[in-house]
Amino acid sequence: MSELAAGSELAWTPNAAWVERAVAGRFLRTQGLATYAELSANAAADPAWFWDAVVGFLDLPFDTPYQQVLDTSRGPQWARWFVGGEVNAAQLCTRAADTDPDRLAIVAESEDGAVTRLTYAQLRDQVARAAGVLAAMGVGRGDAVGLFLPYSAEAVVAFLAAGWLGAAAVPVFSGMGAPPVARRLADSGARVLVTADGMLRRGRPVPMLAVAREAVALAGGAVSLLVVDQLGAAGTLVEPDRDWAEALATAAPVPAARTGSEDPFLVAYTSGTTGLPKGAVHTHAGFPIQCAQEGAFDLDIGPDDVVSWVSDLGWIMGPWTIFAALGNQATLALYAGAPDQPDHSRVWQWVDRHSVSVLGVSPTLIRALQAAGEQPVQATSRRSLRVFGSTGEPWTPSPWQWLHEVVGERRRPIVNVSGGTEAGILVAVQPLLGVKPVSVGGPTLGKAVIVLGADATPLGPGELGELAVTAPWPGMTRGFWREGPERYLASYWSRFPDIWVHGDWASYDADGFWYLHGRSDDTLNVGGKRIGPAEVEAVLDAHPEVVTAAVVGVPHPIKGEAMAAFCVPVPGLSPDDALDQRLRAAVVAEFGKAFALQELIFVADLPKTRSGKVMRRLVRAHALGEQLGDLSGLDNPEAVEALPRLAGSYNLRP
Repeated sequence: MSELAAGSELAWTPNAAWVERAVAGRFLRTQGLATYAELSANAAADPAWFWDAVVGFLDLPFDTPYQQVLDTSRGPQWARWFVGGEVNAAQLCTRAADTDPDRLAIVAESEDGAVTRLTYAQLRDQVARAAGVLAAMGVGRGDAVGLFLPYSAEAVVAFLAAGWLGAAAVPVFSGMGAPPVARRLADSGARVLVTADGMLRRGRPVPMLAVAREAVALAGGAVSLLVVDQLGAAGTLVEPDRDWAEALATAAPVPAARTGSEDPFLVAYTSGTTGLPKGAVHTHAGFPIQCAQEGAFDLDIGPDDVVSWVSDLGWIMGPWTIFAALGNQATLALYAGAPDQPDHSRVWQWVDRHSVSVLGVSPTLIRALQAAGEQPVQATSRRSLRVFGSTGEPWTPSPWQWLHEVVGERRRPIVNVSGGTEAGILVAVQPLLGVKPVSVGGPTLGKAVIVLGADATPLGPGELGELAVTAPWPGMTRGFWREGPERYLASYWSRFPDIWVHGDWASYDADGFWYLHGRSDDTLNVGGKRIGPAEVEAVLDAHPEVVTAAVVGVPHPIKGEAMAAFCVPVPGLSPDDALDQRLRAAVVAEFGKAFALQELIFVADLPKTRSGKVMRRLVRAHALGEQLGDLSGLDNPEAVEALPRLAGSYNLRP
């Protein structure tokens, strides 16, 4: 198997049949344009024209037509889209029930092989009934509804039901422990938490209901539970908690709320570099319409496709896939469980079993499956599969090439995309332009994405800089839920006037193909899942035997990045294996096994600035043997001198 590096020649190019059927190609022709480059230039020059044309081309009807596509009168930070229009995104996602009610909307499979199927008519009926249940439980327009569920049919119904009612859905990662779930409930002010009694993961039940109950107690207790019985272990519920199936069976469907374009639909929490998660607000028009466009134009999703992304409702690709698939009237395929159970062929069997045509994966998942060799892949046909999506972290050449050559048989494009919880997709491979190994293609249509230097100067080919956006786009967050503007502006708009700085290092080659090079801030990316180091440090700092801690990202052969914790024990304490295990267990209890510490190292002190800020950059540089850079701001340089002796014995475990 050949090994192609960044900057190499195209590994895949579209044939004539692909060009003819591609959604982006058809859009080109309807607009009377000759080339994709011409379309890209026109969309950048006149984004209002482009997004208005998208709404018409994808048949995304508004209940009340908008009067203005884009309003930037309050500045780009507070841009409004589809102004004056009324549209309910949950209705958009179920509109196929009017024209093709028996079309399959959802096929969902759990780890034990149980399968649920819903047609578009059944999906819309369940969404309207679930909205009625939420209303009976006290949820009204503008309220928040927590969702702590496996990636299942019920999760999609509950997600859409919140929007149908005019409430805001607040998805939470199904593997989190009670404290972070509680923080999101408390911060969002959720009235109801829709959860499950549990799910199977690697053949073992995960007690989600117990976690949910503890989280509700930690959040103050003013949250009712609506419980999906997945494992037959829900037990006796206590008022005002309700059983999902019983409630839907007796509920009367309610009409969809007439929601404005800028009304909130989704509050998606993302970790920053502080200890407080940020609730990015997305609206009924902006983010869902952008997702539908990205799915159609970048992933080539149409009504005949079966679309699946190995993800979770609590990560942004969960909601993104719902909007991208159902917004294009396709079939959404869901899997809840470990992707290598009972063996490493599970994902490829899943593709065959449900005729998946568009499959989204992460580099972390492919590295794990690659380790098992080619046999699990060759045991399946993957005949239905025609497009890979990927996101979560930068690729390295070997797993990318394995996916392309072994799984994709060099016939299927890998549409690598990147963006964020706060933004949707900003850069993506465009199959009409071909695919380069590990590249993220380039800026997606209608988004003014550039690479900036430290002085805000646009950089040229081969220069590494900040990924930034110089004009607003529909799917950017409208700020943080129940917060003032300060943290939102500080997070993205504070570096350069009227420019969004995303927090990724990026570059592009002489051919215009873009590449990502990791985070430019302290945010960690563990197996494609972002988490703020301060959140993890807070757990370690709270332990009575720890004075302070620093958590940094270190390379990992499977996850891409893993977490290493450097802890200062209380004076006079000699740390031992028992303390090591207690601290590791505390992190897992808080965040789940996905965020288990790779390394835990006890140190006498940590390098700090004169203001008391721990210099994570120096801790990581010492751990990995990298150049230290400027030390002039340190208050305790002697702490730095102690770290190299630890780094000398530092060994990453696979």
